[in-house]
Amino acid sequence: MKRPLFIFAAVSVFLMLSGCELYGKYKQTAPMPSDAFGTEPGIQAAMGDSSIATISWREFFTDPLLQQLIDQALANNTDLNSARIAVEQSEAALKSAKLAFLPALYFSPQGSLAKFDNSSWSSSYTLPLQLSWDIDLFGSLTNKKRAAKAVFLQAQMQREIVYANLISTTAQQYFLLQVLDRQLEILSQTDSLWNKSLETEKALWENGKAYSTAVNQLEASYLSVKAQMADTRRSIRSVENAICRLLAIPPQHISRQRWSDQPLSPLASHSLPLGLPASMIELRPDIRLANHALEEAFYNTQAARAAFFPSISLSGLAGWTNSAGGIVVDPAGLLLNLVGQLTQPIFARGSIKANLKISKLAQEDLQKRYVQTVIDAGNQVNEAMADYQVASEKQLLYHRQVQVLYDAYSGTHQLMDNGKASYLEVLTAQESLLTAQLSEAMNMYDAAKAVIALYIALGGGTK
Repeated sequence: MKRPLFIFAAVSVFLMLSGCELYGKYKQTAPMPSDAFGTEPGIQAAMGDSSIATISWREFFTDPLLQQLIDQALANNTDLNSARIAVEQSEAALKSAKLAFLPALYFSPQGSLAKFDNSSWSSSYTLPLQLSWDIDLFGSLTNKKRAAKAVFLQAQMQREIVYANLISTTAQQYFLLQVLDRQLEILSQTDSLWNKSLETEKALWENGKAYSTAVNQLEASYLSVKAQMADTRRSIRSVENAICRLLAIPPQHISRQRWSDQPLSPLASHSLPLGLPASMIELRPDIRLANHALEEAFYNTQAARAAFFPSISLSGLAGWTNSAGGIVVDPAGLLLNLVGQLTQPIFARGSIKANLKISKLAQEDLQKRYVQTVIDAGNQVNEAMADYQVASEKQLLYHRQVQVLYDAYSGTHQLMDNGKASYLEVLTAQESLLTAQLSEAMNMYDAAKAVIALYIALGGGTK
């Protein structure tokens, strides 16, 4: 008797030692790309020890009307609500995984009626409480619980992604409304100026000092401004409707302030230290999501390994019954039953081995995806910074161009009034001025959009 007990004990100790590694915790081992932001001198020179991503969105967007819109979007947006529900669902699954360590208790009453030949009916019943308890000896339940927590954290990160993107989209649409208002204001001023030019040319034609073709050309140009004004009003309506969809409200007018006269945008007062790559990794929710996906895959692989080891379960039964071994006894007596069971997989048609291989491959794939996520993040930061730098350079050029063209238009118009310049010169001057003014306004929006993109790319907008 001693030899079998010794063998059983030795096998048990071996299995326990083999299963110790199944309780290991996840550690990030995926290689990180160097120079995630790129190696351009302009990008590297802008690196700092702090990051605009640490600024809350209320501090970043100081316009009170924009803050109201963002608050409304965060409260009503359908996609964000779906993300919130996904978090609550994964939280419920995590709670269930945590409770899996506890025994399960069921009340399962059972009754029957039996009759044999001409004998009278006999009844039997059992009123038991059934208990079952899976012993987590080799980490199966532990790894499933940790994987469920990783899923929960992924849902939280996905919600942060939707949250940040919603703030970004709302702000961009708000600034687009402002720049369209600015362009409509420019077109309205141009409409007034060109109408004066047209009236002047008509007077010259009536006095025989100009040709009818000059009047027709100036009128056609004047009408094109009217058409652009109509298109701009339609664009404003379209952007307002887009904001209403974000806010989950019917189409309506969106209140906004007038476009700021700051050199670049309402956000230009913010300094733009980009932050180090490590800071970006800590703040961006998509990178944290990718890391938690790797964590889930790691624990799924651990659980797949645990399937090779035996499972141990305890079950018990306690209650009252009037059926003792098939003999009906009345009144009932106490029923007690305890069972311990160990199940060691021997041949499962290759499913256990296949599950482990699938889990390992999924983990390998997610490691590659994690690295790609970091690379994509650096690319987004690089693109946003490049857009901001270009918009800054162009703004100075556009501002000077508008000044020069306005002077040229004013001088040419005076020459035309005195009959010393042709309508073509005036037409060219005023069309060039309008194009430059509209381009300057749009470039200001491009700068604001680049700053917002940079803010989000560095992990801002999540708080």
